[in-house]
Amino acid sequence: MQEAAERADSILDGTFRAIRPGVKWTHGETTVGSCDLSRRRAVMTIVSERQRGGFLGVVERYWRKSGYEITSVNSSQRFPAIYAKSLDGFGIRLSIGGEGQAFFEVATPCVEKSAVADPTAETDGHNYAGGPIPRPDIRDDFWSAPAPPPRI
Repeated sequence: MQEAAERADSILDGTFRAIRPGVKWTHGETTVGSCDLSRRRAVMTIVSERQRGGFLGVVERYWRKSGYEITSVNSSQRFPAIYAKSLDGFGIRLSIGGEGQAFFEVATPCVEKSAVADPTAETDGHNYAGGPIPRPDIRDDFWSAPAPPPRI
């Protein structure tokens, strides 16, 4: 399980490196099942409705380039999501929640049970691990850009 957790972390690390300009994020909960686990991260940068398609596009292009299969896309205007799978069986998800908060999750395939350490990556912003994660509260000139004013 520890090796699988480290692989999940590396998938998340690579994904976040591909997002430019970068976003602030925090670790979410790690959940452990009978033979699998999930690692999560929440984006604390507000991703405006105007920028959501671009945000999802950046991630989808990176995942495809990395050899991940896009298994499903929820094209909801309000709560879009992308689901993918790596060649080694890791399930990957990006979903947009309330107030434009992006959530990432990587679920491992079934592996041999063992102890699992907390993620070692330093968050880019406040670390809410172990507690409730608030709504996104960081504005960014690019990702948080509001819709342009209506044309008259």
